[in-house]
Amino acid sequence: MGTLWCNGTFYTMKVEGQTVEAVFVENGTVVAVGSRRELERAFKDQLDEVIDVNGGYVYPGFVDSHLHMIGHGETKVRLDLSAVTSAQEMKRLLKEKATSLQEGEWLLAEGWNENHFVDRNILHRDELDEICPNHPLYITRICRHAALVNSRALELAGIHLETHDPEGGVIVRDHKGEPTGYLLDAATELVKDVIPEVSDAYIRQALELAVDDLLSKGLVGGHTEDLAYYGGFERTLTQFMNVIDGHRKKFRAHLLVHHEALDEMKQKQYLFGEQTPFIELGAVKLFADGALGGRTALLKKPYSDDPSTSGVAIHSEQSLKKIVQLARECSQPVAIHTIGDGALEMALDVIEQYPLNQGRDRLIHVQVASESLVERMKALPVTLDIQPRFVISDFPWVIERLGQDRMAYSFAWKTLLNAGLACAGGSDAPIEPIDPLLGIHAAVTRRKQDETHEGYLPHEKLSPFEAIQLFTKGSAYAIGKEHSRGFIAEGYSADFTVLDQDLFRIAPDEILSTTVLMTVVDNTVMYHYEFT
Repeated sequence: MGTLWCNGTFYTMKVEGQTVEAVFVENGTVVAVGSRRELERAFKDQLDEVIDVNGGYVYPGFVDSHLHMIGHGETKVRLDLSAVTSAQEMKRLLKEKATSLQEGEWLLAEGWNENHFVDRNILHRDELDEICPNHPLYITRICRHAALVNSRALELAGIHLETHDPEGGVIVRDHKGEPTGYLLDAATELVKDVIPEVSDAYIRQALELAVDDLLSKGLVGGHTEDLAYYGGFERTLTQFMNVIDGHRKKFRAHLLVHHEALDEMKQKQYLFGEQTPFIELGAVKLFADGALGGRTALLKKPYSDDPSTSGVAIHSEQSLKKIVQLARECSQPVAIHTIGDGALEMALDVIEQYPLNQGRDRLIHVQVASESLVERMKALPVTLDIQPRFVISDFPWVIERLGQDRMAYSFAWKTLLNAGLACAGGSDAPIEPIDPLLGIHAAVTRRKQDETHEGYLPHEKLSPFEAIQLFTKGSAYAIGKEHSRGFIAEGYSADFTVLDQDLFRIAPDEILSTTVLMTVVDNTVMYHYEFT
């Protein structure tokens, strides 16, 4: 039997501006689109449910192409420092949190960003010791490529004056060579390894909070990377299956498989692809570099505001090749985190050497490129996972990091699209806010709501159609689902995001005041706005 969705404006996203009055769905798939009258007449014998969207504007279901779902849920469990604007405020919140802990319990916090501080001060371990003398402390930077720890945490991890930097990481030191408590990329793993393992209940709680929040933001799915951080591949995958059961909770979770999880995945005899109708295992994920905020993104030339460094290569060229080879042995694409142009060049060198037989590789972030690197990407079966909100977070300080000469191909979303490159839109939550409307607004305006300038690098602004496509067509294309997801059309999944405003007709800043009325997954209303 079938469902008729009606009384709204349904944007097919097949052609800019194309709308229909109603949609008929059977078994979770769109059977036909058209006027309400013609669909009621054509399917009168199959029609058993009519859903009125109450004048809403209906789009293909928004999908976040790159995030960390459990990590996003953790921001609702742990102390969240992402809104902190000064070192003093950060100290106060940490001290308050410490008073609530049991003896010996770790103080774990998320999301600090010194670029939001007037003095850009990075706390020293001595300051952290004063705040938290009796508990080991670990604070993740907003980029998740750096962390702050106190002396107790350093001691438990065995990090001291003689400790060597691990491959792909840096232990920041003072003039005497003593660790300052600031750890970059792989150096953070030395401390993570001694933090007590979280419980299954913790993972489930964080994941449930994340899924509920994503649905409330109009997201019907997400491409997420979580499988190597919470006690193992199978343990984490089991919680995804428990939470997204296809009955109580529907959400389309496409799980990237971190290369460090591959061995367990093979040992437990899991196969890539669909695990349930709502959960699938996708590309092999690896990191080529870090992030611009902590100057660990790998650049071809030194940082303009710190010529002593060009960033950090997480893997040697040989190690990178080995991981890509392992993926190819499984006939799988890779998804490579590449922020700097140096990392992008390394990634392209390897995937050109080991071509993909089927599917598409994914290059995640691509914040710094060049004309020659764009030309090389055009010749490959690749999709770019971009995060429009990075423009809001990283400008204007990123200009100091990179210098004007590199800006022509940095955060260059329009340039990438005009080059014919396939791009998908995501948030990288919890690094950026999960809300896709914030991402769409950032892509269209390239500035904060309260700013009046024409946008950072205004020639790189996207049209509303291009911006929405990132989270619909683009996310579907990235995982080879372009013939079944990303449009409202015959044969496509009945996944819809219903809003109270027409994103094509309102002023750009009104995007931020738009309300999600419904989130529909597999023809099932998974979120409904409650009017007060």
